[in-house]
Amino acid sequence: MSTANEKPAKEQLETFPNPRPERDYVIEIVCPEFTSLCPKTGHPDFGTLTYRYTPGATCVELKSLKLYLQRFRNEGIFYEQVCNRLLDDIVSVIQPKKLELIGAFTARGGITTTVTVHYP
Repeated sequence: MSTANEKPAKEQLETFPNPRPERDYVIEIVCPEFTSLCPKTGHPDFGTLTYRYTPGATCVELKSLKLYLQRFRNEGIFYEQVCNRLLDDIVSVIQPKKLELIGAFTARGGITTTVTVHYP
């Protein structure tokens, strides 16, 4: 839940200039402690997020990404929706050449789920 003085989630993401914009390269960021809530049961969902992107003019600053992801700890949201929202938010902020986000969620009831989303 946000307060009146708190920034909207995606506005929390910060960037820095791509140090080699003339070269295409891939940045991989692995976030092994992602947590959100199941909207049906209210139980916590745990997963590993892997971002792979080719930066455009800017790159995402890692501390701001960590703080942004922590905002989902108390949000009831399905895996499919959260992965698409995470992709949309980071794309709108850093405008990468391409980006893939893989959400690999831990087993619940003996079933694991992996959601992969791409930009463009």
